[in-house]
Amino acid sequence: MRPGAALLASVSLFVLAPSAPGAAGDTVGRPPLPERMADTGGGSQLITAQASRTSSTTGTVTWWNRRDGRWVKAGSVPARFGAKGLVEGGSREQGTNTTPTGLYDLPYAFGIEPAPEGTRSKYRPVKQDSWWCEDNASRSYNRWTEPRPADCRAAESEHLITYRTQYAYALVVGFNYERPVRGRGAGIFLHVNGSGATAGCVSVSQDAMRRILTWADPARSPHIAIGTDDGPTSIVRY
Repeated sequence: MRPGAALLASVSLFVLAPSAPGAAGDTVGRPPLPERMADTGGGSQLITAQASRTSSTTGTVTWWNRRDGRWVKAGSVPARFGAKGLVEGGSREQGTNTTPTGLYDLPYAFGIEPAPEGTRSKYRPVKQDSWWCEDNASRSYNRWTEPRPADCRAAESEHLITYRTQYAYALVVGFNYERPVRGRGAGIFLHVNGSGATAGCVSVSQDAMRRILTWADPARSPHIAIGTDDGPTSIVRY
């Protein structure tokens, strides 16, 4: 998605506690947010990206480790979402500048800058001929291509190296990725902040992206859960 694994579950499946959650699950006496989710992807690492409501363009990204049967916060930072807010991933439409809610895997990382020391995720360096194809008519829809194939129009794709700030570091979010549905959306990432809200991605500071990349361990099956505090796309339904 031009910046400003499969869909594993819609946010409506994140069922748990009857009490309304706080922004990052830190309220005294309340279990951490992942403890109140019905599905966290089955691994022992989780990123939660939470906005206050579907119209929000800002919120919080928090990353968690599963230790001794409990979820423990590893870090939390301010985040940005789509310029038109958030929408349930299964009904999202391409080009709407909305961030898809849901639970997703994180297939690999990439960046214009070298991988931070300690990065364990597969990391693809962005080159001059690196593109993300977003052309619905292309066989390479919602895929990294090098070079851009003839059936993938440049006007319908991202020339990754031109986004030097946003794509200094990024993680691919597995939205519409394993079996892409044409028209639902392509190129959804967790990446570095640009000048404002995104075109559908989730973004954080460059320092936060470096911290997340050195934290994420593919052996622990990290996932990202994107949702809101309440309403139809609540990260915890109650």
